[in-house]
Amino acid sequence: MTKDKKEKMATDNQQVAEEKEQIVNEESAEQQTPEADKMAEGDTPEADKTAQLSGEAEEWKDKYLRLSAEFDNYRKRTLREKMELIESGGEDVIKSMLAVMDDFDRALQAMQSASDVASVREGVELISQKMRDTLKGKGVSEIEAVGQPLDTDLHEAVAKFPAGDDKKGLVIDVVQKGYKLKEKVIRYAKVVVGE
Repeated sequence: MTKDKKEKMATDNQQVAEEKEQIVNEESAEQQTPEADKMAEGDTPEADKTAQLSGEAEEWKDKYLRLSAEFDNYRKRTLREKMELIESGGEDVIKSMLAVMDDFDRALQAMQSASDVASVREGVELISQKMRDTLKGKGVSEIEAVGQPLDTDLHEAVAKFPAGDDKKGLVIDVVQKGYKLKEKVIRYAKVVVGE
């Protein structure tokens, strides 16, 4: 449709609307009676209904404003709670690690005066096991890598090393251990892959 046709249709529609309005105005002027005059003064059922609807509209508006303010307060409160959780989220993990840190301090003191290397080694191994148990209790697990096929979702290949056909594509050494927190990888295992 061309622009001229659209403008002509819009003009025709406007003329029809004006004619309808004029006819309605003439009919309403003919039907006006003394009762209609009273309606114009505001003592009519329509005026009462309008007042009632205005009251309901104000009531709904008030409810809407209150609900909006409540939601805004809720949003601010939850945001503040999230920030507090983030700030103190690692608190229980740090508290559990303090016991392991105390053991390390005792081991370092014992190393300075110890003459029995085997007992010092055993003590360090116990501390290491305690550390693993503490991490495991918090949902941290080590990613198995050696002998496994390279999985880029768990491993990061840092080097390739010539190996036999039976070890091709498999992890043959771990440069740095990887860890998962529950099912999420928090550190990828850095590995050497056979080729």
